[in-house]
Amino acid sequence: MQWKKATLVGVGLLGGSLGLALKQRGLARSVVGYVRRSASISECTKAHAVDEATCELNEAVHGADLIVLCTPISTMQPLVRRMLPALKRGAIVTDVGSVKGSVVRDLDHCVAQAGAHFIGSHPMAGSERTGVQAAHADLFANAICVVTPTRRSSKTATRKITALWRAVGARPMLLDPVKHDKLVSRSSHLTHLVAAQLAAYVLHPQHPPEQALLCANGFRDTTRIAASSPEMWRDITLANRTHIERALQRFIRELTKLHHVIRAGDARRIEAFFAGAQQRRQQWQLPSAAASPE
Repeated sequence: MQWKKATLVGVGLLGGSLGLALKQRGLARSVVGYVRRSASISECTKAHAVDEATCELNEAVHGADLIVLCTPISTMQPLVRRMLPALKRGAIVTDVGSVKGSVVRDLDHCVAQAGAHFIGSHPMAGSERTGVQAAHADLFANAICVVTPTRRSSKTATRKITALWRAVGARPMLLDPVKHDKLVSRSSHLTHLVAAQLAAYVLHPQHPPEQALLCANGFRDTTRIAASSPEMWRDITLANRTHIERALQRFIRELTKLHHVIRAGDARRIEAFFAGAQQRRQQWQLPSAAASPE
């Protein structure tokens, strides 16, 4: 299907990449971007991520049949409240946020007040790079995109959002919002916290200057995502803090067990630890593990 007007509220890496994909694949007649700074208008149009950009939220939203929220989680509800007078009846609103429980709870009823529909989304794609300059049309290619309808959600709207992500190359997966948050607290959110803590500890200025020189590929690969947006990860951590806290507690217990094994100098158990991790990592990489979730 082709959307008549698609509005991207926020045109950074994810919003810009979605705009490029919509335009290059002919999925929308018009792609409009809402940005906070006037300087961003020329950046968006220069990157060809949108057909036009504006700092006027209601102007961007007016008449759109698809609105995608691509902003930090904490700004989504205030932005939706501001755009309610301009929301077209029957329009579909979705988002790209990494937390779904609170987002769905906050926005579902709010959007319904305007006679529109909210269906949560989370494309499992991204980068430590930010801004529309880092956007590219293939960002979502073969990436899982979780779609989180509720029992109250319109089945038609859900089908359209699922079709949207499939059309830009993603692999849609339907999940309950709470289950989504529990799963990503381990696979995504804990991963970022560990990477950030590792970077903060190893690169702390209390260590000698030679320390940073000895941080090679292993450190670079493990901490790459520590360069991500602090604002975005502050919001994600707070919004999913219950599940993240549980994941952290379990992870700390497992690290403590490993600490005891290392302190005891138990060569057999140390090797078993690495062998088990290697086996699970290799199993995860097998083609069968990447089969379509649909």
